[in-house]
Amino acid sequence: MSSDTTSEPAMDLDDVDLFDLDAFQREEHHAMFKVLRAQDPVHHSLSPNGTPLWHLTKLDDVREVNRDPGLFSSEVDGVTLHNAMREESDGEDMGAAMNGHMMLTTDPPKHTRYRRLVSKGFTPRMINRLEELLAWRSSRIVDQVIGRGECELVEGIASELPLQAIADFVGVPQCDRRKMFDWSNAMIGADDPAVSNPEAATAAAAELYMYSRYLVDEKKKCPADDIFSVLVGTQAEPDGLSDTEIDLFFMLMAVAGNETTRNATAHGVLALLQHPEQMQKLQSTVHDDDKFLIAIDEMVRWGTPVTHFSRTATADTEIRGRQIKANDTLVLWHASANRDEEAFDQPEVFDIERFPNEHTSFGGGGAHFCLGANLARIELKLIIREIVTRMPDLELDGEVVRLRSNFIHGINKLPVRFTPGPQLDRPAPEGIDPAFL
Repeated sequence: MSSDTTSEPAMDLDDVDLFDLDAFQREEHHAMFKVLRAQDPVHHSLSPNGTPLWHLTKLDDVREVNRDPGLFSSEVDGVTLHNAMREESDGEDMGAAMNGHMMLTTDPPKHTRYRRLVSKGFTPRMINRLEELLAWRSSRIVDQVIGRGECELVEGIASELPLQAIADFVGVPQCDRRKMFDWSNAMIGADDPAVSNPEAATAAAAELYMYSRYLVDEKKKCPADDIFSVLVGTQAEPDGLSDTEIDLFFMLMAVAGNETTRNATAHGVLALLQHPEQMQKLQSTVHDDDKFLIAIDEMVRWGTPVTHFSRTATADTEIRGRQIKANDTLVLWHASANRDEEAFDQPEVFDIERFPNEHTSFGGGGAHFCLGANLARIELKLIIREIVTRMPDLELDGEVVRLRSNFIHGINKLPVRFTPGPQLDRPAPEGIDPAFL
C-alpha cells in the first residue's frame, strides 16, 4: 500500500470553497473534504448565485440520499450545479429543459420505465459479445503508439477505447467517433478556458442533438444489432421512448460513457505511475481477472471521475441533525464519500488489493446506479491490462494538465514515455473489417 503523494495544504473550515474551480484543478478539494467530513459533514453554504446548498461528504449520507428518489429528486432541478455555478443567467437553460426527459434527470416511475426500455440494450449477452471486439480494439489502440516510445496518453490511448466502444454499442460509424470526442469535451470543459466556454458547450450540445436525429433516421431505414436500433424499435410500443428521450439518451451516452471511462483510465494509469510498487504488483497478477477487477475498482475509487451529483428534497427531512427543507438542494460529493475515513481503511492510500471496496463512483446504489458499470469495468480492464503489459517501463514525461471543474475530475493531458515495442497486429474478430478502426 502507498499513501497519496500529493501534499495537502493546511486548511480549516473557513478555507473551504467548493466553487473554487482553480482549487479543484490543483487537487486541493481532497483537503477541503477532509475538513468537512471531520467538522461539518452536512455543510450549508451559498452558491455564487446565492442558491442555498447542503453539501454531503460522508459515504453513508450519500448512499442514503441516492437510495431514496422519492424524498430526494433528480427531476425537480436536475443533478448538477450548472445553474448554481453561474452568477448570472446564461440565457435559456438547456439543462432545465432536459429534466424529466433524460434518464439521469428522471424519478420513478418515469425513470423505471426509461431504464427498463434502455436495459434491453445492456443485456449480459450484448456486453459479453462486445468484450472480444473491445479486446481487439485495445490491442490496436496501443499498436498505434507503441513504436513511438512516447505519447500523450489521454488523447492517444485513454479516450480511444470509450469512443470506439460507444460507437460500436450505439451504432455510430467509427469514422464519426471523433465528433463525439469534440462535442463531449466542449460540453464538459465549459468552465475550463483551455478547453471550451459556455457558448461552445451550447453549440456542441446542439450539434450532438442534431446528429442523434440523423442517427435515428438511419436506424429506422436500416436497423442493426446496436442499442440505438433497439431504442428506435421501442417507439412502436405503447410506452416506447419519444424522439426527445432517445436524443437525450444519445447525449448521455456520448458524454457520460466517454468522459467517465476516459478519465478513469487516465487516473488509473497516473496512480500506478505515482505508486510504482502498485504497478509492479499489478503487473505480477495481470492475467488474474478477479484480482485485476479488484484493482480496477480501486482506480475508480481513487480517481472518482464524477465529483458530485445533486438532488432536491421533496419534503422536510433531517440528516445528521440538520434540518433540510422541501426544495433544498443537496450536493452528493462522491469524491469525498470515496475517501471517508469511517467507510474505508486508510482511504488516502492507493491499494490495488483493497477489498471490499464499496465506492460510490458508479452511483452508490439505488435507482440511478450506473447502467454501464459492467461495460466500463470491462473497458478499463482491457485497456489498462494492455498498457501495463506492453509498456512495462511507462513513466511520466511532462506536466499533468487537469480539467478546471468541480463536476468532472478530469485529466486533459498525461504525457508519458516508454521503451518502443512491436505492433501485434492481432487479427480482427470474425465479421469485423480492420479498416473499421
